Amino acid sequence: MATNDTEIERYSYDVVVIGAGGSGLRAAIEARARGLKTAIISKSLFGKAHTVMAEGGAAAAMGNANPNDNWMVHFRDTMRGGKFLNNPRMAELHAKEAPDRVWELEAWGAIFDRTKDGKISQRNFGGHEYPRLAHVGDRTGLEMIRTLQQRVVALQQADSYEFVDPEARIRVFAETTITRLLKSEDGRISGAFGYIRDTGKFVLFEAAAVVLATGGIGRTFKVTSNSWEYSGDGHALALLAGAKLMNMEFVQFHPTGMVWPLSVKGLLVTESVRGDGGILKNSDGKRFMFNYVPDVFRAQYAETEEEADRWYTDPDHNRRPPELLPRDEVARSINSEVKAGRGTPHGGVYLDIASRRSPEYILTRLPSMHHQFKELADVDITKEPMEIGPTCHYVMGGVEVDPDTAASSVPGLFAAGEVSGGMHGSNRLGGNSLSDLLVFGKRAGDGAADYLESLNGSMPVVVQAELDAAVEEALAPFSRTDGESPYAVHAELQQTMNDLVGIIRREQEVKDALAALEKFKERAKTLAVPGERAYNPGWHYAQDLRNMLLVAECVAMAALEREESRGGHTREDYPVMSPEWRKVNLILALDGDKIEMVHQPLPTVREDLLDLFEISELKKYMTKEELAGHRQATELEEGH
Repeated sequence: MATNDTEIERYSYDVVVIGAGGSGLRAAIEARARGLKTAIISKSLFGKAHTVMAEGGAAAAMGNANPNDNWMVHFRDTMRGGKFLNNPRMAELHAKEAPDRVWELEAWGAIFDRTKDGKISQRNFGGHEYPRLAHVGDRTGLEMIRTLQQRVVALQQADSYEFVDPEARIRVFAETTITRLLKSEDGRISGAFGYIRDTGKFVLFEAAAVVLATGGIGRTFKVTSNSWEYSGDGHALALLAGAKLMNMEFVQFHPTGMVWPLSVKGLLVTESVRGDGGILKNSDGKRFMFNYVPDVFRAQYAETEEEADRWYTDPDHNRRPPELLPRDEVARSINSEVKAGRGTPHGGVYLDIASRRSPEYILTRLPSMHHQFKELADVDITKEPMEIGPTCHYVMGGVEVDPDTAASSVPGLFAAGEVSGGMHGSNRLGGNSLSDLLVFGKRAGDGAADYLESLNGSMPVVVQAELDAAVEEALAPFSRTDGESPYAVHAELQQTMNDLVGIIRREQEVKDALAALEKFKERAKTLAVPGERAYNPGWHYAQDLRNMLLVAECVAMAALEREESRGGHTREDYPVMSPEWRKVNLILALDGDKIEMVHQPLPTVREDLLDLFEISELKKYMTKEELAGHRQATELEEGH
């Protein structure tokens, strides 16, 4: 296929869902259930979404393992984990609706592990007060994708009977990349343009509603647990279409990614290892997490190894192990141990479950972990500890959306899952991601359907000039013969972000990163790709690099602006949380080709939700003015 071949395959749909992970499939299922003709765009193969890497479970307050659990406790835990920067309405909807979404998944065929009395089993995870994660061994994400994928197939079978065409109302386009969202003359979404990865053929999806479900930004960093698809595509597509991103400084470094052997560097070790008894040790063999429990969490966490170990069998009368602190706290603690010279030979710490649990227990509870590391690295987790350290895992920032409808500020554009912002505040609790995908995936599908109904048949039309510009942009790397390779720029971008905007941020380093990004952007304008469009990974890299550079700039700009430390954002020069900064969302948008940033007030917490917390806890996060509506406000006035 010649590079100047601009023939475009055209399709017409009601809803286009970009991303075939948990949130994308759930949104597509809901849109199809509302009678809409729906396309699912998968950058990878159908069933290979990054959701399969979520191993531990889906957090939902079903109360199966502990009857004291309910949505209010889950809401509290989520707000605490996010350091009260969460959108409270999103946290409330998630906590209330997660159980129904998990039970729905079970009704569609998901085979969860069971309790002795036949209920869905639930396990412990960091930051959750009660065992709350519905799980399938340590491969829960895989079961979720399998179930949702099978649901799509079942709907296609139903359409085959009704329309003699299994793809009449829902179709999957595998190995397809979207490079631009298109809008009508009046600024509404009108379609999505991209290409089919194996042939390089251009494709246009005309649609009035687009749901972004593209996941995260991990490939922007050198060491990441994320798969190759996670190049910030949805974040960048939203920006380029005129939508807003929020709080992009909050990047979660999962505390337990493998640092050695090299064959598994960055590969995630599920939090279930710690939930099932694994402990963290430094090079001196010392269990160090007891030294790093912050004051705001001290009442909930054990102070001695003996109490921590008793918690596993008697959680009602003992406090939880500090290894189960929220992820940001554990990641910073590991980083501190390594910086203090107490790290492993390869720059991490040890995660040990082998000395704590029998091989039979480990093989039953963590079969995938054992198989994965034995096969890929010849590490037997039933016999030896793992060398682990923080790895870029998740971004809490994302597209600013309405909590109830998942709608962005651009009419017709919706976002769900990791690409959306607000739900997790400054730090996501483990297990909240899978239930987040289900809750807000469904809401995005419903939001898109409601939006289409509101159009009353007045469908937006693609502007030809926008389409022509999208084609020209995609072909540009082929028009240069002496430009730079996208691989070189990408490698330097990753190293820069890792070194200068990583787990610990410093003002001058972030400024240096922004200066470097300006140079990368200039170099990206001259990228050259040889060959044809078919089977051309260099061309794919060039498309992804545009997105990663936009996202990296948003992360660095927000990291420089927020002068406090909170959750996934740690400023060495501003080491404490600020009640004033807690009230601020950092909103980023494109003005021409320049990213602009503004401060926006955080939505207030409703009084009934505020009353779920003791005022003594809230005083650590909020100003007196914010707490005026609390039932214990008089106590605050009296200085108690």
